[in-house]
Amino acid sequence: MDSARRFSVYVVELDPTVFQFHKFREANPDCTKPRSCVYVGMSAHTPDVRFDQHKAGYKSGKYVKRYGLRLIPELYEHHNPLYYEDACRVEVQLAEALRNRGYAVWQN
Repeated sequence: MDSARRFSVYVVELDPTVFQFHKFREANPDCTKPRSCVYVGMSAHTPDVRFDQHKAGYKSGKYVKRYGLRLIPELYEHHNPLYYEDACRVEVQLAEALRNRGYAVWQN
């Protein structure tokens, strides 16, 4: 792999109870009954390593640490690996695409 193309986007399935939080619902104003709740992120680590870091509390988003269930590779792996600039852009685009498909999305 090209050493510059070492970034990944990833999607974590969140426990649906996360939708009870005002800030999470506020980030998804058009979603009243989500298909699923997810977190979209990007990292220089592999998605597996980054998910483990979230669950261990290392630079973790509070929703992923508490409510993260599993990675959903079928939603992201076709994008990876990416250059940093592309990963930044794809993270935003992926989050928006999932919202358009009925997912409730949290993204930092």
